[in-house]
Amino acid sequence: MPPTALADRPNAEAQNPVQFTDSKLIYFSSVSENTKRFVGKLEMDVARIPVFATEPQLISTAPYVLLIPTYGGEHGKRSILPQIMKFLQVEQNRENLRGVIGAGNTNFGAYYCIAAKRIAQKCNVPVLYKFELMGTSDDVLKVKEGLETFWTPASQNRQQR
Repeated sequence: MPPTALADRPNAEAQNPVQFTDSKLIYFSSVSENTKRFVGKLEMDVARIPVFATEPQLISTAPYVLLIPTYGGEHGKRSILPQIMKFLQVEQNRENLRGVIGAGNTNFGAYYCIAAKRIAQKCNVPVLYKFELMGTSDDVLKVKEGLETFWTPASQNRQQR
């Protein structure tokens, strides 16, 4: 690579496109789209954290709940994917985070939904719900109703105390 191409790289990265969202539910789903299928059943306005680095970076402009899966066992190592970490490295995204919903596999034992637990702890927000794999119709109903209650003014006033 010519030296000028290396010198221009920071400028090119600084000009990466961004996509702003005021969605109250932001989620990550890999190319398998298992989490996307669950989120689609919620029938609400959502935004997806980009899967590929070539996609515009997602920036939250309003409070939201994060819904993420946990990947891999390995005693919890690498349970939070780089795309999710990159999203949360943006200060505005961390500041707008109000809660986390986790998808996982109970075969992970103590590491079931560990990604949601770790993010919630690090960002000082609650884990609102956990479900296994793609969830059941009961999980969809509980998440949908839970989010409706969570976003009511009375619920938000209790959270701010």
